[in-house]
Amino acid sequence: MTLTVRVISPDKTVWDAEAEEVVLPSTTGQLGILTGHAPLLTALDTGVMRVRPSKNQDWQAIALLGGFAEVEENEVTILVNGAERGSAIDLEQARAAYSEAQTKLNQVTAGDRQAQIQANQAFKRARARFQAAGGLV
Repeated sequence: MTLTVRVISPDKTVWDAEAEEVVLPSTTGQLGILTGHAPLLTALDTGVMRVRPSKNQDWQAIALLGGFAEVEENEVTILVNGAERGSAIDLEQARAAYSEAQTKLNQVTAGDRQAQIQANQAFKRARARFQAAGGLV
């Protein structure tokens, strides 16, 4: 028995296939989904979703930019603000963007709350893309 997994962003469907297992970046931590999972609705954080199409295949990484996931009757529907398969991300560009975002985050002044929030969000996006591309953080 398998899961039907769909990852839908505003501009495209990033994943629509069967899978054995899914790990989601929920707002409360990593969340593993297997067949027979109880019904669930959860908020997703910016991070990396990992999906294993079958036991004989490697894990696939998808960078998610926040959203929601619903699990019901072995169907996992993921609605996100943005998503990108790790295989479509250039590792060196992602590494450079991650380093730049980390530097900007470290340079934000402590009293500028708006700049801190923006820099933190940019850092989380860059980190998710870098990790999905295969980079280690």
